Amino acid sequence: MTGSERRTAIMDQIKNSERPVSGSALARTFQVSRQVIVQDIALIRAEGNDVISTNRGYIFTAPHTVSRIFKVHHTDADLENELCGIVDLGGKVINVMVNHRVYGHIEAELNISSRRQVENFMEDIRNGKSSPLKNITSDYHYHKVEAESEEILDMIQDMLKRRGFLIEAE
Repeated sequence: MTGSERRTAIMDQIKNSERPVSGSALARTFQVSRQVIVQDIALIRAEGNDVISTNRGYIFTAPHTVSRIFKVHHTDADLENELCGIVDLGGKVINVMVNHRVYGHIEAELNISSRRQVENFMEDIRNGKSSPLKNITSDYHYHKVEAESEEILDMIQDMLKRRGFLIEAE
């Protein structure tokens, strides 16, 4: 199999998977090193394909989506409530961003689109694997949220406002 054929097969596997595909799984499938997969993904992206990396593996972003950035504020106790509210209405939390006075703009990919992914994320937080990025900016942070329509984003915005989380939407 040539590199080009392998990259086509990698794209097909990621597109057809219902969940993220790990680099290790791709390396095993194609009998190459993890580094070769990383290089292949870089080439796939360079060709204009929208492959993103999550903590669970590679995914293609959903076609024909709209997005909005929400500035929100809440405590750690409301984190799960916020994320579940967004995904329950059909949103996908693409990232979390903060603007730190010293360090500037800091962003981390989340790509959370289901309650199961919210549970996994919360488990990582509870187990001390990480702490919420919002904690370095007194709980103020931003989320880029994708959805299939502006109407869904409007519903998400209304929910965030009702729950007292929304500061502003962009």
